[in-house]
Amino acid sequence: MEKKLVYTGKTKNVYALENGNYLLKFKDDATGKDGVFDPGMNEVGLTIEGVGDVNLRMSIYFFEKINAAGIRTHYISADLNDTTMEVLPAKVFGHGLEVICRYKAVGSFFRRYGEYIEEGADLPAYVEMTFKNDEKGDPLVTKDGLIVLGVMTDKQYEDIKAMTQQITAIVADEMKARGMDLYDIKFEYGYDADGKVMLIDEIASGNMRVYKNGEYIDPMTLSELFFA
Repeated sequence: MEKKLVYTGKTKNVYALENGNYLLKFKDDATGKDGVFDPGMNEVGLTIEGVGDVNLRMSIYFFEKINAAGIRTHYISADLNDTTMEVLPAKVFGHGLEVICRYKAVGSFFRRYGEYIEEGADLPAYVEMTFKNDEKGDPLVTKDGLIVLGVMTDKQYEDIKAMTQQITAIVADEMKARGMDLYDIKFEYGYDADGKVMLIDEIASGNMRVYKNGEYIDPMTLSELFFA
């Protein structure tokens, strides 16, 4: 099938297919700085051999589980030999939005609200959204803000929140089965021609914070432990 490059991303390239779907090509480039891996960085800092393969492998595993649970995603199929994933077309919200679900008060949540909560305290699958904007430091945005700015409807917000909590529970259960604890995870969503919300992008170790016996596990180690 013919494919046409439409977007070159930091960790994936996107191709348009003849059938109207898209093909994501996972790369071995990782975000970081000065050769040190950091999932929170907004620039490619290093190349890790096999990282594209393992990110695709984990994405396939979770997308299939999520689809089986009746939650809408853009995932259709994947080819591990070619490190590609075929997905449904989806529009992103605004210029891109990240949705974070938190089980523990760590990272940027604790930096913001540390005077009100202890580090590592339990959170009730707390959902927050940030605009993808490197220059502005990915600003937080409220439900009312998203509606006022015309980025999404009230229903789309509530659908995303409910889906995020359901999907996070699936990921957390899989981690717990392997003796690990999910602290937080980041997702991206899009919507189809009818405005229906679906999970997009990837579900890889670099998008989550996971601990074992109270110790943080770096993404590459997490991928190895997950498939051990």
